[in-house]
Amino acid sequence: MRLGLATLVCFFSSVWLTECAPPTCYSRALGLGKEVMTLLDKIHTFHRTKTCAEILPTIFIDVHNSCITTKLRDFLYVVLNHPNPYCRDRPRMALLKRKIESLYNIITRICWRDLVFFTDDCEGIDTGHSRPYYAEDRLLLLQEES
Repeated sequence: MRLGLATLVCFFSSVWLTECAPPTCYSRALGLGKEVMTLLDKIHTFHRTKTCAEILPTIFIDVHNSCITTKLRDFLYVVLNHPNPYCRDRPRMALLKRKIESLYNIITRICWRDLVFFTDDCEGIDTGHSRPYYAEDRLLLLQEES
């Protein structure tokens, strides 16, 4: 009875593992972008890192925006060269640095040519409000409707 149960458990666990797909560049970039945003929210609200977050520029990560590479590079520069040594040694700030570096490397090196940028609205990364991007065929339809 135990041997049959153990065999059944092993079989179903191997079936479950074979159905898992490895993360793609796109899914990894999306997931890491969400992780960075939640970590930034924690840094801005936590009492020990709130003073460290005052110098950080505002950023809203959108991997579909072509300006993300320059904004991430500038943001990483600020995090690496934080004027307060206390802030550089905080664990959450170090984690933020590692995640930003990873996201920057994924977007610029690993997923180079795999990601599709839908917009080039650099203000959208600073404000969080991105204007819609209409392709040529959609613009023609909009003009005809007007």
